[in-house]
Amino acid sequence: MAAIVPVLETSRLLLKPAELADAAQIEEIFPQWEIVKFLNAKVPWPYPPDGAMQYLSQLALPAMERGDEWHWTIRQKSVPERMIGFINLCKTSDENRGFWLDPKFQRRGYMTEACDAVTDFWFEELRMPILRSHKAIANEGSRKISERQGMRVAWAGDRTYVGGTFPSEMWEITAEEWRARKRCKS
Repeated sequence: MAAIVPVLETSRLLLKPAELADAAQIEEIFPQWEIVKFLNAKVPWPYPPDGAMQYLSQLALPAMERGDEWHWTIRQKSVPERMIGFINLCKTSDENRGFWLDPKFQRRGYMTEACDAVTDFWFEELRMPILRSHKAIANEGSRKISERQGMRVAWAGDRTYVGGTFPSEMWEITAEEWRARKRCKS
């Protein structure tokens, strides 16, 4: 797995490739309404007790092995044994990145750091031309991350999430725009 999905590091975080051993921590953190309400309606709710094990063994890990998806747990470098969130990339045409973070760790810039790392991996290592991500307009934290990354709204309409159908947007950024943004920050 490590050869397919590398460990990514930021100044404060370790993004470790997902593995079956992560299921117990996911099942402790994930089933919170604040986390799931704006996630894809495919996420089962109420979340089953073995939901993380099913997700990892039947969906995420096989997709990683095929080279179609990349899934990481998010951990603070200072406490690497404890997961605080999850982030993934997918080769689909209009939904390439998804993430969630334990509410106890939100509003500290962790998800922006994680998104910057995986977005850089998407463009620089995988050489993908564009990154797209859907989000509910009401999901202000997620929208702010896209704004900070220089993404723009490419589509607006309604989408269905665990919490219902909400006005939504698809945000995108091209590889060229990403690289130009990085040069400006240097």
